[in-house]
Amino acid sequence: MTTTDLPKPVSAKTLASLERVGVIDIGSNSVRLVVFDGAARSPAYFYNEKILCGLGKGFRTTGMLNPEGYVRALSALRRFGKLAKLMRLNSLTAIATAAVRDAEDGSKFCAEVKEQTDITIQIASGKHEARLSAQGILLGWPEATGLVCDIGGSSMEIAELNDDGIGQLATSPLGPLQLEGLIGGKQTDEEVIETELIKLTRGFLRPYERLFLVGGSWRAIAKLDMAYRSYPLHVLNEYCVGLDHLQDTLDWIDRLTMEEMIDLTGSSETRMSLIPLAAKVLKQVLARIAPKEIYFSSFGLREGLLYERMPDEVRRLDPMMEACRYSEQSSARFPGFGDNLADWLMPLFQDETEHRLIRAACLLHDVGWRAHPDYRADLSFENATRANLGGLDHRGRLILSLALHYRYKSGSPSGLSQTMYSLLPEADWKMAELLGRAIRFGALMPGQDMKPLGHLSLRDGILELELNEADRDLFGEVVQKRMDAVAKMIGVPAEISYIAA
Repeated sequence: MTTTDLPKPVSAKTLASLERVGVIDIGSNSVRLVVFDGAARSPAYFYNEKILCGLGKGFRTTGMLNPEGYVRALSALRRFGKLAKLMRLNSLTAIATAAVRDAEDGSKFCAEVKEQTDITIQIASGKHEARLSAQGILLGWPEATGLVCDIGGSSMEIAELNDDGIGQLATSPLGPLQLEGLIGGKQTDEEVIETELIKLTRGFLRPYERLFLVGGSWRAIAKLDMAYRSYPLHVLNEYCVGLDHLQDTLDWIDRLTMEEMIDLTGSSETRMSLIPLAAKVLKQVLARIAPKEIYFSSFGLREGLLYERMPDEVRRLDPMMEACRYSEQSSARFPGFGDNLADWLMPLFQDETEHRLIRAACLLHDVGWRAHPDYRADLSFENATRANLGGLDHRGRLILSLALHYRYKSGSPSGLSQTMYSLLPEADWKMAELLGRAIRFGALMPGQDMKPLGHLSLRDGILELELNEADRDLFGEVVQKRMDAVAKMIGVPAEISYIAA
């Protein structure tokens, strides 16, 4: 991508409508307030509060919302309503899913909420819930294809993502709180789950190479999987595992006690109590779908509601790039330099599939300048590793983090485990180091109009920089040293030439 290919600016009015947006998610297990802010296409979590109310607990027996959960949910919603007013949100959307949808007193609950808080609750149908979860995936993976599987407390939804967008949608009572009521009698747990899965997946005939897992129970299983593997990058979004590996992890989870699961994940007993049944459901989902890759997502229904508000012009933007541009605009010393620096350095990198990461690193290269110089390298690595960036898999996240580290420091990040080293092949480590060193060189070459000085090229086995004669004095000893370091990594000589003004 060159500067001429950059996305057209979205109107300020459109962007403003997506700032400080609140969502209240009233689920079968939890009630949560999330406030999104920041880059419109890749918003950050300005506020996030959750109460595990268990509204759906016991529903299968009583047909009613759990009485204790009912009271706790009302209390939480009164607080959330007042917080929303204090934060002066541009909009607040409240949505309820399976527990409120199916309970006999669901309408009464919504009326009480309206009376006490003036919050109007939308009740999502099962298929609407499935669509919102699929849209949540598209918020982070704009071109995602495969099958989305969202497990809640009282229901489980699936949705197709294909080249044309969202395809078939279906819902089922396969949430752990519902299953507790279904299980019993002559059928085993596995037989009940199998029966419901057959109903759920009827008509979903295509082979799906990718399975996207959405929901708190799946995320808890992802945390356990990370513990099982001693996986060092504790970022749930776009955490990818293979089929055989996850099946092995689920067998291991069967052998864990509740205390062990809580200790390994740091999650509450309320959350982890759902995991044994959720793991049984996932085992059968994997057996039935047999995907090659399984992705865990921290995006879901709430992010899907935000995606639903976005006009097409915003949806078409790259979430990772927009987050990086927002960060540069708000934190860098020279906003606008990053895109031009990327264009200047692109001749060094022939693989076009890496150009997106290169541009992202250039946009972020200066956002940590306020940190103490001794800590900039490590902080840049840590911040990028844990950054809220959609559209970025774990490989890309590590390359980006390493490049930003090498932008400040020659040596490898301190304290990295051998497991972290093993996540990337040697070629990726070298690419990240070259990118970081190249940015370190280019950062010393600012010219007018936020563009680096001169023209950098790599041809005929030479790294060449062409400068105007008038800029000769700007090419100092430190600049030469950093250019030589880049050339050495590539394995070519460095040359500089001057053009008469």
